[in-house]
Amino acid sequence: MEKDNRICDIMVCAMARMIQDGDKVFHGVSSHMPMISVLLAKELHAPHAVHLNIPGGVDPSPRKLKKYTSAGSELLEGARSCFPLMEVFDLSMRGGLDMAFLSGVQFDNRGNVNASVIGSYQKPKVRLPGGAGSSVLIPTAKRAVIWRTKHDKRTFVNQVDFITTKGNVDRIVTPLCIFKMENGELVLDTIHETSTLKEVQDNTGFPVKYSRIAITPSPTKTELSVLKRIDPGDFRNIEF
Repeated sequence: MEKDNRICDIMVCAMARMIQDGDKVFHGVSSHMPMISVLLAKELHAPHAVHLNIPGGVDPSPRKLKKYTSAGSELLEGARSCFPLMEVFDLSMRGGLDMAFLSGVQFDNRGNVNASVIGSYQKPKVRLPGGAGSSVLIPTAKRAVIWRTKHDKRTFVNQVDFITTKGNVDRIVTPLCIFKMENGELVLDTIHETSTLKEVQDNTGFPVKYSRIAITPSPTKTELSVLKRIDPGDFRNIEF
């Protein structure tokens, strides 16, 4: 099995391909990979997708991405209009947000997301930032795509320590694989070329179910070329 492609590129390209032309898509503040995925999708196969973000710039044309944030002023550059964050929440609750890229710290096989505490809520081992916008957007967006750059048994657990939000998770993209929700539980969708079924099973805290074994499509030469142009600083790899 070829292992030449980087995990960050596999994940970014996989997320980009989930975006359909015309989709209204939102990403958050510490979300370089989803931000770059949206820019990639608009460049290649989804030119009419609508890029929404925290600063409020609709379909920005950033000259240079920032290393420390995916919610900087560059996302107002060349924007077609302004759509404030509060309007994104309203849009989602009205059923108008097609896709939201969000994350968390713990996930279980029922699609529950924990971004609040590790351990008991009363006396946690670690107190996390909390759900913030994801508590609204995960249940209300048409498709919630979760991305996480860690895949281990502390991240994918049998039962999350606290349910920050739940429901409506469509896909979870990790460094090892992609899970999808099917009949109310997470099942294996594809395995990355850099991983194996055994590695996924060994690093998941619940039984990994699947109906078939499929490999995540590799990034194409065109995708990699566009990625180098829109992300010359390689910020998509910043978490690895």
